[in-house]
Amino acid sequence: MPFINAKFSNTVSPEKETALKTALGEAITELGKSERYLMVQIQDGCRLYFGGDNSAETAFFDVSLLHSAPKASYEKLTSRLCDIAKEIMDVDGDRVYVKFEETENWGYDSFMF
Repeated sequence: MPFINAKFSNTVSPEKETALKTALGEAITELGKSERYLMVQIQDGCRLYFGGDNSAETAFFDVSLLHSAPKASYEKLTSRLCDIAKEIMDVDGDRVYVKFEETENWGYDSFMF
C-alpha cells in the first residue's frame, strides 16, 4: 500500500509524467512492493528552496507505506528516486530529499489492511 508524492520545482510535461509514473512503479519494488497498489501524485511548479536557494531545479519525494521495510531497501529506493529525478526531470541528486513514513493503519476499499 505505498503512496509516493513527487514534487518538482520544474514543469512536468505529459510525456515526463508518464515516464515518472512508470519509473516510480518500477522503483517501488525496492521496498518489496508492487505497482498494483501503488498510488502516485506528481506535482510540478512547486516553490522548493534547498539551503535557502531556489536557483536550481529541486525535487521532494514523500513515500508512505504500510508497515516498514529494511533500511537497505530505503537506501536503494532513495538512490533510484535520485536517478529518476536526474534522468527524467534533470534534478541533481544533491537537490533531492526523500522522506519515508511508515504506518500500521491503512484503509482501502472500505476495509483496513
